[in-house]
Amino acid sequence: MCTVARDSGRQATMTTSGGTSDAVAFVGDWSGPVVATSVHAGHELRPDIAAAMVLDETERFREEDPHTDRIAAVVPDRVVTTRSRFEADLNRPRREAVYRRPEDCWGLEVWRDGVLSDELFEGSLETYDAFYDALAPRLDALAERGPFVLLDVHSYNHRRDGAGAPPAPASDNPEVNVGTGSLDHDLFGPLVERFMGDLRDASLGCGPLDARENVAFEGRNLAWWVHDRYPRVGCVLALEFKKTFMDEWSGELDEERLRHAQEGLAATLPGLHEELGRLR
Repeated sequence: MCTVARDSGRQATMTTSGGTSDAVAFVGDWSGPVVATSVHAGHELRPDIAAAMVLDETERFREEDPHTDRIAAVVPDRVVTTRSRFEADLNRPRREAVYRRPEDCWGLEVWRDGVLSDELFEGSLETYDAFYDALAPRLDALAERGPFVLLDVHSYNHRRDGAGAPPAPASDNPEVNVGTGSLDHDLFGPLVERFMGDLRDASLGCGPLDARENVAFEGRNLAWWVHDRYPRVGCVLALEFKKTFMDEWSGELDEERLRHAQEGLAATLPGLHEELGRLR
C-alpha cells in the first residue's frame, strides 16, 4: 500500500502573521530549503464579498483548486491560504488579481451588479497584499541560507466540454504540468531534470506520473515574484495536477487518486534536497 512520506523528526506547527491571520498562515518551522504553497485551494470569502456574489458555489468550486492543500501537505514547511481566488487571485499580477468583470474569469457572471464595486475591490487587494507581505520575510530568511525551492501546487480542469463529454486529449494534458517558464535554467536545470525524473520513476511513489514541462502552464505571478526577488537563489516549480483525483463537475473526490498525487510529490523531496545540497 502506498503511504505518504512524513518527516517524523519535525513537528508541524501553524503560525499566523499579525492582522492577516484569517488570510494566510504558515505550517512548520521553515528551517529546510523546500517549501510549498497552494494559493488556489481556498474556498472562503469575507462576508461583504460573499453578499455581493451571485456566482453559483458549485461553479466557483470548479474553478478553484480544491484539495491541492492536501497535496502540498507532504511538504512539512508550507503556506496555508483559505480565501477563494474569487476574492483575490494570489497567482496573478496585482493589477489583475481581483476579478471585476466576466472577462476577467472565464466569462462567469460573478457579481450582483455585474461589476465589483471600488470599495470591495480595494478590500480584496488588501487580502492580496496581506499574503505577499506575510510571505516576504519568511522567504527572505530562507534565501539568506542559500538556494531554495518553492513548490507552487495547483490543479487544472480537463473536462471543460461538460460532465458527459470526453476529457481533453492526454497528449496535451499531462497528469502533472511542471511550469518553469521564468526560472534560471542555467542554474536550476539539473534540479528540474531530477524532479521530473523522480515524478516519472515507476519505482518511486505509487508508480510513474505523466509529468511534462511547460505544456500548457509555465507559472505565473508567484513564480515571477520569487524569481525577481531572489535571482539565482529562489526556484519555483509551478505544479498543475490534472483533476483526475476528483470529478471536476460533481466535486466528488477520489481518495486513492489523491494519495497517488501526494505520494508522487513526496517521492521527489529527497532528490530536491540532494540537488539543493549540490548548489549550496
